[in-house]
Formats: sequence, C-alpha cells, structure tokens
Amino acid sequence: MLGWALTFLIIALIAAAFGFGGIAGTAVGIAKLIFFVAIVLFVISLIYGLVTGRRPPVA
Repeated sequence: MLGWALTFLIIALIAAAFGFGGIAGTAVGIAKLIFFVAIVLFVISLIYGLVTGRRPPVA
C-alpha cells in the first residue's frame, strides 16, 4: 500500500515538473489518502497484535 502512495507521489512530481497542476494536485491527494489509510491499518494491526499477544510466524 505504501508502494502505491509512493507511485502516486512520483506521478505528482513528474506532472508538476511538466506543468500539469490539476493532475499533480489529484495525484498528491490520492497519495496522501493511501498513505494515511496504510498508517491507520498499521496502527490497528499493531494494537490487535499487542492485545491478543500473538506472535507473527517466523519465516
């Protein structure tokens, strides 16, 4: 999920460099949304793991 956020951020930077302000603004908005969703899911997963006391499987 963070990979997608990074992808949209790169698209926004490239679009801004070429002067496409509308596309750059939209891509930045999407990147921020995906980033914050990933952070929220991480925090929920972290809290769930701490509450249940389960350990992740060893690779």
